[in-house]
Amino acid sequence: MRIKLTIAYDGTDFYGSQIQNQTDKTVIGTLHKALQKVGISSIPIASGRTDRGVHATAQVCHLDLPDFWSDCSTLMPKLNRILPTSLQIKRIERVADDFHARYNAKSRVYRYILSTNTPSPFTSRYVTYMQNIDIEVLQKKILLFEGIHDFSSFCKTGSDVHTYVREIYRAFVYKHKNYIILHFEANGFLRAQIRMMVAALLECDVTTIKAMLAHTSSKRIKPAPSNGLYLAKIKYERSHNARKC
Repeated sequence: MRIKLTIAYDGTDFYGSQIQNQTDKTVIGTLHKALQKVGISSIPIASGRTDRGVHATAQVCHLDLPDFWSDCSTLMPKLNRILPTSLQIKRIERVADDFHARYNAKSRVYRYILSTNTPSPFTSRYVTYMQNIDIEVLQKKILLFEGIHDFSSFCKTGSDVHTYVREIYRAFVYKHKNYIILHFEANGFLRAQIRMMVAALLECDVTTIKAMLAHTSSKRIKPAPSNGLYLAKIKYERSHNARKC
């Protein structure tokens, strides 16, 4: 039986989401160890990777259960008791045997959280603080990213991909209480792409961003801090609807 897991995590102390040979302190590595403790050897397949320090409110994974786990309704509470509080399962659902968390994803939604308030030790792990932010200017600039573009100027060097072309369906800015939220939805993102787009929005003017998208600028920027970035939602076609365990 194949199941779909929706998980949330505080990425601060994890070395990214993907399993690594150098450390077992990754999101999927930690989840895999918990699964092994309840007799499940399958390695979870995630909808995509998140870098070190990046958070998630709704990352999606799939895995196959052994036959003795015919009733998966008790699996979530068992695993959540084993997992650290920085990584918790929000939902477990049954899916078709051909469901794939990554390849069946229709779009991915990320949010980046900014604040102009005085930095707080209680939120500094989860928010990027800036002294001055002009929301109207940000909104004009963020719209430049919408559409189909070659984002090779907005990813880390050494990215192992077949193409740098991605389509951003929606990009906008809004305010929620004392926070400024940058919203991005796309068919996929390159390594550190969102953090580099955020850095460009905060550091560059409209002309420079246009030139970077057109590859007529040699400007290179460093990614914005990881602590403000959240994987917020993975969207799937209705044909891949899941059933509650």
